[in-house]
Amino acid sequence: EVKLVESGGGLVQPGGSLRLSCTASGFTFRSADMSWLRQAPGKGPEWVSAINQEGDKTYYPDSVKGRFTISRDNAKSTLYLQMDSLKSEDTAVYHCAAGDPTENLGNRDLWGPGTQVTVSS
Repeated sequence: EVKLVESGGGLVQPGGSLRLSCTASGFTFRSADMSWLRQAPGKGPEWVSAINQEGDKTYYPDSVKGRFTISRDNAKSTLYLQMDSLKSEDTAVYHCAAGDPTENLGNRDLWGPGTQVTVSS
């Protein structure tokens, strides 16, 4: 089964940065599109980035475009999310997920357990 473990979350001040990592196992990572999703308190899940198998195509919603960068290392079966210029509205649990958001937003079986990101002064 899909196993994803996120790390790197924490408490940061507005304007700060964090780098999230996601280690994958239980499937062929190099053959899978991957995504980062987040869920803020009282809200539904929201996709924040997606990347294709080879890592040469990336996607972001306007809310994070220019601030977040998704990348992957297929040799290490690891997905990354570099988050810069963080805002309070970025506060959420961030989940690594297998597939693209059309596949994984509604299927929590494809998510990792998540790592908490709190942006607050």
